[in-house]
Amino acid sequence: MDDHDLAQVDSIIRRLPELVPAQPASLLHGDLWSGNVTSGSSGEPALIDPAAHYGWAEAELGMTVLFGGFPPGFYAAYQDARPLPNGWRDRLTLYNLYHLLNHLNLFGAIYLDQVRFVIQRFA
Repeated sequence: MDDHDLAQVDSIIRRLPELVPAQPASLLHGDLWSGNVTSGSSGEPALIDPAAHYGWAEAELGMTVLFGGFPPGFYAAYQDARPLPNGWRDRLTLYNLYHLLNHLNLFGAIYLDQVRFVIQRFA
């Protein structure tokens, strides 16, 4: 990342109170993406590799779309069980900035374009 990228990230950090609405904390899986969903011995769905913590439900859903997402019925059921603030779908990319920066740090420049896409959208 260059100095311009870093300045844009700082801008996003300063604007978080206006970008993210107040919302209650929920118990989250913490690493909910399709690679952490499997089937039990009877075919029932099972979640693996949790990083459980309390946080915003929207952030959990952001992680679900980062690497492919789930069928529409998953999001409808989630919304039924835990209603989300208006505009939640528009914020999913913002929540993924953390994960993209982490992947950029761990795996290199292959994630830089995705990071820049997010920071240009929200800075």
